[in-house]
Amino acid sequence: MAGPCGETLLSSVSRMSSPHVLFVTGRLAEQPLRRIVSTVAESAGFVPEVAVLGISVAALMQVDFVRRKLQVPPHIDKVVLPGWCQGDLSQLDRHFGKPFERGPKDLHDIPEHFGHSHGAPPDLSHYDIEILAEINHAPRLSDTEIVSAARALRADGADVIDVGCVPGESWPRAGAVTSLLRGEGLRVSIDSFERNEVEQAVSAGAELVLSVNSTNRDWAAGLPAELVAIPDDPRDLASLGTTIEHLRGAGARFRIDPILEPIGFGFAESLGRYL
Repeated sequence: MAGPCGETLLSSVSRMSSPHVLFVTGRLAEQPLRRIVSTVAESAGFVPEVAVLGISVAALMQVDFVRRKLQVPPHIDKVVLPGWCQGDLSQLDRHFGKPFERGPKDLHDIPEHFGHSHGAPPDLSHYDIEILAEINHAPRLSDTEIVSAARALRADGADVIDVGCVPGESWPRAGAVTSLLRGEGLRVSIDSFERNEVEQAVSAGAELVLSVNSTNRDWAAGLPAELVAIPDDPRDLASLGTTIEHLRGAGARFRIDPILEPIGFGFAESLGRYL
């Protein structure tokens, strides 16, 4: 039979001769895995099937677990396990009488695993966050060192260069250094509670002040720059609320930062404060 009917028959025969590949996964990855293998199957020349074992995270699978939990239908030609599956796969080859292999560690790399590229790389040139990078203890550095560090941070993707001052000291060059960085075409923030440093930097073009709480909010609220409101103590959110109300009443522009602590130094509790 000619025409479309003949093409349909040929397509059907082709599908029947394609190998059946069983992909093994856990409950959390089931749906994304099904979507990915269905998009790559025809071009890669296989018929996909998915087996979901009694585990949430596929990366935690081990060979002994797979041997006990998996059932492989007779028509399956090959079994693909998660890339993080631990153990000797030859045990599964012998037990099931089918070839087993590890797939990629990231299921989004499955097309490449079967010889198909991901297509054009994603465009990462557009994003909706800003990266602020700090030059720590700037008063301890020369102007040349500060400019060099700022250029390197900009090359690494920083949008704003934060000039970090030294607590308890007064740095008379905060304004001059801010002007120097602005002359490089950089956006600048100032990290200080010392009034002279902050006012000089803002006058020279610093657009952001880190940080403001009850100790400096009275004078900081009148600055022509955006402020970062923080609590007096990270564990005292009530103090943050008071500063927010003060800045709001003064008509200041500000962001709110409950303080995210480093891992091992109250990180989990600080996440709770953010929530």
